[in-house]
Amino acid sequence: MGNKVTATALPDVKIIEPEVFSDEFGFCFESFSADEFTDDVAHGFSFVQDRHLRAVRGVLRGLHYQVQRPQGRLVRVVVGEVFDVVVDVRLRSPSFGKWCGVHLSALNHRQVWVPPGFAHGFVVLSDSAECLWKTTEYWFPELERCILWRDPDIGIEWPIDFMPTLGAKDAAGRRLYEAENFA
Repeated sequence: MGNKVTATALPDVKIIEPEVFSDEFGFCFESFSADEFTDDVAHGFSFVQDRHLRAVRGVLRGLHYQVQRPQGRLVRVVVGEVFDVVVDVRLRSPSFGKWCGVHLSALNHRQVWVPPGFAHGFVVLSDSAECLWKTTEYWFPELERCILWRDPDIGIEWPIDFMPTLGAKDAAGRRLYEAENFA
């Protein structure tokens, strides 16, 4: 099976679109292949943890990242739809503070590779959504940081016409230039 890998406006961030085989009974696709991932997407990374999240319409999570032990994430949606956002938080990167967004849904089967050094977030556009992601590092809550979802210095164009529902951590996000970033 082959995946189509597309670079985004942030060249290290990739969209992965699997080859889907469908018939009247359903569909089948390869959601992960270590060989393809290592060769085509993220050289030198391997996964240590899988995570599963469910949220309802209007919930916005992020923009999260981990310091000292940064995580790479391979994210996909298995129920519903989200608008997924990635922001470069590497201070020395030519794309520092730049963002890209992609619609991920159970229908389009897309995945996004979020390398270490990037913040990640999403807003749920369907009645509910379930997201799965693989991580290259374990989750350490004490190392997690959050960038404000509507930081004007980043200027993310969220495709929503409502005020999203935020958890306490997300509501307390810091502006990009005040947050702890990567050198």
